[in-house]
Amino acid sequence: MDKKIGLFWLRDDFRFVKNHGLIEATTNHNQVVVFYLYKKDAYNDQESQKWWLSKSLSNFKKKLNELNITLEIIETNSFKIFFNALIKKKDFAIYWNKVYEPDYLKFDEYLLNIFKNKNIYHKRFKGNALNEIDEIKKGDGTPFKVFTPFWRTAEKFFSEKIPSKERSIKKCKNKTNYFKNCISAEKILPEKDWFKNFEKIWLPDEQYALKELQNFIKEKIKNYSEGRNFPNIVGTSKLSPFIKFGQLHVETIWNECIKKKSKTIGTTKFLTEIGWREFNHSLINHFPHMLKSNYSKKFDKFPWQKNSKFLSAWKKGLTGYPIVDAGMRELYSTGWMHNRVRMIVGSFLVKHLLINWKEGEKYFRNCLLDYSPASNVAGWQWIAGCGADAAPYFRIFNPILQGEKFDKEGEYVKRWVPELKNLTKKFIHKPWELNDEKFKLGRDYPYPIVKHEEARLKALNAFKKI
Repeated sequence: MDKKIGLFWLRDDFRFVKNHGLIEATTNHNQVVVFYLYKKDAYNDQESQKWWLSKSLSNFKKKLNELNITLEIIETNSFKIFFNALIKKKDFAIYWNKVYEPDYLKFDEYLLNIFKNKNIYHKRFKGNALNEIDEIKKGDGTPFKVFTPFWRTAEKFFSEKIPSKERSIKKCKNKTNYFKNCISAEKILPEKDWFKNFEKIWLPDEQYALKELQNFIKEKIKNYSEGRNFPNIVGTSKLSPFIKFGQLHVETIWNECIKKKSKTIGTTKFLTEIGWREFNHSLINHFPHMLKSNYSKKFDKFPWQKNSKFLSAWKKGLTGYPIVDAGMRELYSTGWMHNRVRMIVGSFLVKHLLINWKEGEKYFRNCLLDYSPASNVAGWQWIAGCGADAAPYFRIFNPILQGEKFDKEGEYVKRWVPELKNLTKKFIHKPWELNDEKFKLGRDYPYPIVKHEEARLKALNAFKKI
């Protein structure tokens, strides 16, 4: 055992299973300190994730304490300044896992260089992915731009790997503190307490996540291919926040699915969603410009409209289209939104209202517990038609038909838009057709802010201009 302190830089790695960096640190050192660097300004526009992060830190700290491992939270304005001060100590070895975002990977290269130059023992490990980004390329060495061949290659590549020998985190002999002026996890919580409802729904904890994974595989995955389309039933896994914060490693999900497989359509479809996550990470790293702008440059000329009234109505779930409003209210109340509904509300924003997808991406970033740059940006660009392998712009979701098809009885709408709870299924997705003195548009529920057919034609005409 190395007598130096073993430091593990915690990022999106709130787990003990397949936490390669932490496992290595406890293998090599009698004393290990886990530290988390909290950049407050990095979370200024990710309010919901402050709650998940705070709870994750608290829960993880309790588990680490049982292993004589300290977790220390340091607030900093600059990763670079922090590490430049740290290297002066030289009484430590340091370990961390990759985060597959361009800025993180770029900063990793900076760290690898300074640690090497200062002769400080360091080791970086694979992060929360099936394959490394540079492992999956076309035959000519260029990155894939289309999902299906990407996933066909990536799935085969991973399934043919020799599984690594599973190791576990070891209990340390001595517990120690290392950093000064640490902050509490509670300090990270959002100032507004609107997140209180989250606590009734979510438990940001690895053991809970593993249990939810098993429940999903046992009870829901068989019917996932169809069930995932209906927001009124619990047909999806709802594991995405746990994956984002690393309570679940995607290899764990893969392995547990394979164990249970009689290769069902549901299992295949679910693993394909993991594939989409891998594809999105590949895209943002090979084409980093899409984090800030359109992947397809022709959309730079698209005549987006600025309409604060429309944008506000969309955010508040007051568009007059029940399935859209239900989704937006579910998002604000729970920090999550059903995947089918994400597509519906996204399509409505960029095609019915002609508002730039960046506005939707920004709002989702602030509200989603499962927000990640790769999935959020790629998802919005897919909806808007400006991404790689995107849905064509002229594919415009009809929010009325989408509601009637996927929420036939209106159960989802009634749950989140209670002012419509007394409407029959005939009118639940088009309340403007109801002629009843007990229910009045403009008083009990908003008029549609746009008319579907008119908005559709306007969107198609706008598309012709690029």
